[in-house]
Amino acid sequence: MEGKKTAATTAEMLAWSGGGGGGNMVRDAVDYRGCPADRSATGGWVAAALVLGIELCERLSTMGIAVNLVTYLTATMHLPSAAAANVVTDFMGTSFLLCLLGGFLADSFLGRYLTIAVFAVVQSIGTALLAVSTLMPQLRPPPGQQATAVQMGVLYVCLYLIALGTGGLKSSVSGFGTDQFDDRDDRERAAMGLFFNRFFFFISLGTLLAVTVLVYVQDHVGRSWAYGICAAAMLAAIAVFLSGTRRYRYKRSSGSPIVHILQVLVAAARKRGIKQPLTAAALYEDRPDHARITHTAQFPCLDRAAVMAGDDDNEVAGPDGRAAPNPWKLCSVSRVEEVKMLARLMPVWATTILFWTIYAQMITFSVEQATTMDRRVGGFEIPAASLTVFFVGAIMLTLAVYDRVFIPLCRTLTGKQGFTNLEKIGIGLALSIVGMAAAALCEKKRLAVAATAMATTGNSTAAAALPISVFLLTPQFLLVGAGEAFIYTGQLDFFITRSPKGMKTMSTGLFLTTLSLGFFFSSVLVSLVKGATTWLGDTIDRSRLDYFYWLLAVLSVLNLAAYLVCAMWATAASTPEHQQQQHTAGDADEKC
Repeated sequence: MEGKKTAATTAEMLAWSGGGGGGNMVRDAVDYRGCPADRSATGGWVAAALVLGIELCERLSTMGIAVNLVTYLTATMHLPSAAAANVVTDFMGTSFLLCLLGGFLADSFLGRYLTIAVFAVVQSIGTALLAVSTLMPQLRPPPGQQATAVQMGVLYVCLYLIALGTGGLKSSVSGFGTDQFDDRDDRERAAMGLFFNRFFFFISLGTLLAVTVLVYVQDHVGRSWAYGICAAAMLAAIAVFLSGTRRYRYKRSSGSPIVHILQVLVAAARKRGIKQPLTAAALYEDRPDHARITHTAQFPCLDRAAVMAGDDDNEVAGPDGRAAPNPWKLCSVSRVEEVKMLARLMPVWATTILFWTIYAQMITFSVEQATTMDRRVGGFEIPAASLTVFFVGAIMLTLAVYDRVFIPLCRTLTGKQGFTNLEKIGIGLALSIVGMAAAALCEKKRLAVAATAMATTGNSTAAAALPISVFLLTPQFLLVGAGEAFIYTGQLDFFITRSPKGMKTMSTGLFLTTLSLGFFFSSVLVSLVKGATTWLGDTIDRSRLDYFYWLLAVLSVLNLAAYLVCAMWATAASTPEHQQQQHTAGDADEKC
């Protein structure tokens, strides 16, 4: 085995300049042996379908655990309501934050193929351990007692192994799926556009199965059985994924985007006292004309990284003793412009975080609300976490209506292809505001019924299900779900289309960090509100969750106003007229 590399590693690491490489060869892609990829024998929908399969099982596993975890923490581990909600949001936040780590490893060392395979195995191990931990009575506290530090510690180990696996593989799945299509071929480029729609459909399908089938198994058969099914599904998905090794196309990495960004920042900081040249043409550039990115005058402080300082920029490279630019001292204009492109994404990035804080309430407090309400439909009682089926259903219905009805209608009436990515994000933010207002009104009604029930029974808490239908929660699930359909697709499109070509994995990770920070902000906000007010008590019936929902609605209104300003700036910055104005202004400044 020594002296040999795995097929996937060879495929990812071998550089093939290609230059076309023949009529049936895919430029910039290799097969599992490291040879130029044959279009007829590699890639396409057959390979992409195997990638979609592992995403389906990942969502089934992660969401099958997350959506019903809060009921396990409150009913079995006996944690207070707010503490249980924070455990869930911290778990989900960590999962998405670790996408940055997965992207870094994929770009710098492992490649996307190995990153998916390795971290999928990690997630399978974590899920299997979780199944075992929920089966052992020693790891559950006796009735009426809160879980001990050891019991919670074992649970945390299992959850964060799952989070590590999820973050690692999720950062590369969409990128590896698009690697199976050649964007230089018209037919394959069209198929790549369909891949994003089907990718999100499989995400929703996995979530739908999680909140229906798996939640039912957890509540009526046993959590250990449900988590065991998740582990088995992931192992099956890994086997199917590996079976496509010979069929996949592999793209060589141009290096870690994080390192490239740091190089620009360090080089610019080192030269902060150097006077910039009179013309942009005097800045350093090492790329051929067809691969260059045009210089812009925005963020001029970063241009210092491309200012040439003679021998100070060079270092001895190789045994021949020839000097070459040190990338930590001198960067090309195109490299600087790539960093500027990422910087332009940040205002929109910052103003989309709050939506995912609202999303977090759908799998924490909203599920807790459902546990107290009448969930009977005939002789069948709906599991509380299965109410999120309305959430997933709203996503899938919104996407279907948008694709099949709205876009053709819009194309006929206006000639446009529907909403832009920024418009989609704005619609999603607006729907989340309405969703939180509906949630606050629903909770006020539920609390009134709970107060009446407690007064009637004389107990401090309502022992049985409240005489109020759980379907009263439907509007908040539908509104926030429809909002996610718009904002998720809008964000993904925005970050991928407006990022540098060599930083697609990085931009996907950047997008997923908005989910991570949204979950973490939910934890912080819950802790602050619990410490400063009496709105969040030990049980949901002794809380004023409606006040918390109104707080989120008000914050979302302010956030939407900030987003609109950022979106107008981003739209203006992307127009050709504005770009020309930037160049003209830059030249004028340089002549002064």
